[in-house]
Amino acid sequence: MPFIKIISEDNAQGKLKEVYENIIKSRGKLSNIMKIHSLNPDAMIKHMDLYKSLMFDKSNLSRELKEMIAVVVSVANKCEYCIYHHAEALNFYWKDKEKLNQFINDFRSSGADPKTIILLEYANELTISPNHISQSTIDKIKSFGWNDDDILLTNLIVSYFNFVNRIALGLGVEFSQDEVSGYNY
Repeated sequence: MPFIKIISEDNAQGKLKEVYENIIKSRGKLSNIMKIHSLNPDAMIKHMDLYKSLMFDKSNLSRELKEMIAVVVSVANKCEYCIYHHAEALNFYWKDKEKLNQFINDFRSSGADPKTIILLEYANELTISPNHISQSTIDKIKSFGWNDDDILLTNLIVSYFNFVNRIALGLGVEFSQDEVSGYNY
């Protein structure tokens, strides 16, 4: 049970009802991470806008890679809600539960190419020990062919998922198999 009050879809009125309807139209359904914002619909709108921008806007980072980053960050933070949500999204691209489980257990031995692994290492280090990131870290990432735009976007995605993990963990956001599936990817 969440640690704070949530206004359900059935009880939503006015602006909140409109926000819920817009999210359902865009994403296919309403996640519990959005419902936890129900007391502050303006924050929910801004949160969803940031999510869609980072995860769906066109960039050199594929949707698959963005979901890999989300899972790596969520595993590092031990956020089951986000692990399951974004593992489900990642498996939309992979369609391979065994590969997905291997990735969750150890992304380094998941068979990803070295260019991908270096970005995932950055995501993990930025989550666990952000004070260890240095110019040499960035230079190493660039040596694998990533550019400043790619690194910035990766940093923003990592930062976003650290933010969301803390919302989920700090407010007791729950999930079920039904809740984590059925979204528009």
